[in-house]
Amino acid sequence: MRASRLVSLLLLLQTRGRMTAQELADALEVSVRTVYRDVESLGAAGVPVYADRGPAGGYRLLDGYRTRLTGLTADEAQALFLTGMPGPAAELGLGSVLATAELKLRAALPAELADRGERIRQRFHLDAPTWFREPEPTPHLAALARAVWEDRRVEVQYRRWKAPREVTRLLAPLGVVLKAGRWYLVADAGGDVRTYRVGAILDLTVLDEHFDRPDDFDLGRCWQEHADRYERGVYRAEATVRMTTAALELTGYVFPPAMARAARAAAGPPDEHGWLRTTVPIESVRHGHIELLKLGAEAEVLAPAELRERFVGTARALAALYPPEPGAAGARAGRGGGSGGPEPAPGEAVRR
Repeated sequence: MRASRLVSLLLLLQTRGRMTAQELADALEVSVRTVYRDVESLGAAGVPVYADRGPAGGYRLLDGYRTRLTGLTADEAQALFLTGMPGPAAELGLGSVLATAELKLRAALPAELADRGERIRQRFHLDAPTWFREPEPTPHLAALARAVWEDRRVEVQYRRWKAPREVTRLLAPLGVVLKAGRWYLVADAGGDVRTYRVGAILDLTVLDEHFDRPDDFDLGRCWQEHADRYERGVYRAEATVRMTTAALELTGYVFPPAMARAARAAAGPPDEHGWLRTTVPIESVRHGHIELLKLGAEAEVLAPAELRERFVGTARALAALYPPEPGAAGARAGRGGGSGGPEPAPGEAVRR
């Protein structure tokens, strides 16, 4: 373990340059005192590690010093072959580059590790897109990726969901993110960091103007904050729904995860007929109408009134499209065996 940590410390200094003891400790997940001991051990072994003092100080290697020792283990070599996603790489214009890099990696590895990499490829496959969705065309992705890499401003014509639908924006592109098969741009728009769907970019012009990338910007952290904020803020309303226990179980398959979790958490006990009440978060009346229709006749919307009226209109429209066949009503009544008429509809039972 210590030998592996010493190699990691050496490679951190080689790839990142000057680092403080605290930064090394955080990266290696050890204490600062352990870093001090490891640096002394490297120095005793002849590695030219120097300490610069002062506020901007830290540890660094002698200029020009590099080691060819990578300390690559079998598990690490296998993990590297898991990172290859040819589809997204090709969309970024890096398909051939990725293939060449993998060939070079396999050529540089010992035969045993190279063979492990091929076994990984034949046993594990990473498929980024979600189910039942066609790939979204992103004709401007490769040019956008180059602008991100070169820190160059872009002017985009963008289609958004609210009016005016088509807008023009001057952006400083900070990074691109692949989420569930869709590409997103994270960019600085006049001092605010915002997210744009790459597939909604209608036109893109990469400008000659460069911008200064913020030193403290972290794409992974920024995206996670955006995702958390989006999931918390997207559901601005809620619907009171009466549904069967079977429908409640179905929500986990047909609703987005946050909606399904909230519906199950708010569900009351079922009555003798297996119906219960719950509260379902919705983005809007239109969104709630679309989502709750998936439950069919196993759910009844009680509130808000506007959403309920939408379902009333949908039910009447469906009844007009599917009128009962002649004699069907009489046949159903006959099967009732004269027990006092047809069973009341769920809504009628509630209102009584």
